[in-house]
Amino acid sequence: MQSLQTIADFIRWGASRFNEADLFFGHGTDNAIDEAAVLVLHALHLPPDFPGSWFQSRLTQAERTDVTLLLKRRIDERLPAAYLTGEAWFAGLRFNVNEHVLVPRSPIAELVEHEFEPWIEAGRISRVLDLCCGSGCIGIAAAAYLPDAVVDLADISDLALQVAAGNVAEHDLGDRVEVVQSDLFSALEGRQYDVIVCNPPYVSESEMNQLPEEYHREPRLGLTADEEGLALVARILREASSHLTSWGIIVIEVGSSAETLVARYPEIPFTWLEFERGGDGVFLFTAEELVRYRETF
Repeated sequence: MQSLQTIADFIRWGASRFNEADLFFGHGTDNAIDEAAVLVLHALHLPPDFPGSWFQSRLTQAERTDVTLLLKRRIDERLPAAYLTGEAWFAGLRFNVNEHVLVPRSPIAELVEHEFEPWIEAGRISRVLDLCCGSGCIGIAAAAYLPDAVVDLADISDLALQVAAGNVAEHDLGDRVEVVQSDLFSALEGRQYDVIVCNPPYVSESEMNQLPEEYHREPRLGLTADEEGLALVARILREASSHLTSWGIIVIEVGSSAETLVARYPEIPFTWLEFERGGDGVFLFTAEELVRYRETF
């Protein structure tokens, strides 16, 4: 280890060890080099955009020890990097995360950055619901990009809501963002929204058993719903129309369960969204469409 001296040395060494250990990447980074860079810079108390021109800087002995320990934890514990650093980035914003919430990674970030246009005019959005909010990243980002909107963050998990509340405070949005403990819409009676966004549990039991170990470090409550993975999605689609304004929209991510969802409801024309930065399995309905197909769900 004494031959490793610089930031670049440790990033390269970490990436090599990650590949050797056959780690999975997909919780913020998609390759060993970026994952190692995130952890090395965090251990050195440096920002993620630290200039590469400084990567030849030499580390002190104490710094080398700290970096090595963090990189080894990634291998030994199979924890996603975000849980080791306690932070993740979503829609250009920093969020606190821990093992009580999923690591933010939804392609819906791109939709938030575009203020939900062209699907609804940003000027018509006054209330937003982030259902199954976890860390609150989607709803808080919506509040940041839509400064005139009021946002509710709803989740059944008290532990997740504690993280979400911390992020609301971190972004100083307590005057416009409310945290609500709710089993889907159960605690939201009488509330209507122009936009409902939801990244619910949708992984089937069989798929969950086949996922890399890193996924099993995330809260199972946030990933799996039932044998097919669609129990909560069906409930949301049945109940959501009464919580949308007449011009409102709902956006739901179902990821790899998209094919199963379409097979379950072959007569319903889902609108699947496309994203410039990649990602799929996200569909959208207008309030009118939800009412039209409510009995089918």
